[in-house]
Amino acid sequence: MDAKRAIDCTAMDKVPMTPESHAAITLEVQHLKQVERPKISKEIGVAREHGDLRENAEYHAAKDKQGHIEARIAYLEDKIARAEVIDPTTFSGTKIKFGAYVRLEDGESGKKVRYRIVGPDEADLKKGTISVTSPIARALIGRGAGDEVT
Repeated sequence: MDAKRAIDCTAMDKVPMTPESHAAITLEVQHLKQVERPKISKEIGVAREHGDLRENAEYHAAKDKQGHIEARIAYLEDKIARAEVIDPTTFSGTKIKFGAYVRLEDGESGKKVRYRIVGPDEADLKKGTISVTSPIARALIGRGAGDEVT
């Protein structure tokens, strides 16, 4: 019973997400359901027509692909269900919050970087985004311009 309770609690954790990320995930789910799912069904049908399924590589490859598509749909739908969409454009004030763009300067080297604080699944340093759960973002939240952060 305790294990089930732990699973239920984990499944209900909200995932902070920007409206842009939510829209992108929703579009991907629609694409998978409306384009990829029917396409793979056709591929499976064609492969079935080739005969003996035990030795039909096309059929097994198509079934594997179908499994990956269905798993991706389930994963993304779970993200959508647990999403806490936070629109940073509704925030005011001078304190750093979720969705904020921040410019940082290394006090020793003078190197400057710019980040946007986003949800964990949106974080990508190459794109200049960091997770709200990252140590640097946690140190920045609630701070203001000119504050020093370690």
